[in-house]
Amino acid sequence: MIEVLNDRLYYLVAFLLIGIGTYMMIDKSNLVKKVIGMNVFQSGIFLFFIVIAYVSGASPPLLTAPGPYVNPLPHVLILTAIVVGVSLTAVALGLIVRIYEEYGTLDTAVIREVSEDD
Repeated sequence: MIEVLNDRLYYLVAFLLIGIGTYMMIDKSNLVKKVIGMNVFQSGIFLFFIVIAYVSGASPPLLTAPGPYVNPLPHVLILTAIVVGVSLTAVALGLIVRIYEEYGTLDTAVIREVSEDD
C-alpha cells in the first residue's frame, strides 16, 4: 500500500496544486491573489504532464544511450507552456496595475460596484 502511494505521490502533489490554484482563483477577491492562484494552477498542470511522461529506467533520447527512451515531446511542450505562462502573468500584472490606477483598488467586489455606478 505504501509503495503504491509512494509511486503516485507526484500525481497527488499535482492535483493538490491544481486544487489550491483553482480555490485561489475562485475564492479570493484580490486580483493579485487570483494571478498567484493561476500560476499555482499552471504549476500543477506542468507537474502533471511531466509525471505522465516519466518512464522508469528509461534514458534520454540520444543515439549513444541504450533504450528504452524517454519521450521528449511532453518536456518540450512544458517548456513552451512555461514561456507562455510567464508572458500571461506579465500581461495580467500589467492589466492589474492599470485597473488599480483606474479604480484605486484591487478588490473585485469594489471594482464591480464602482463600474455599475458609472
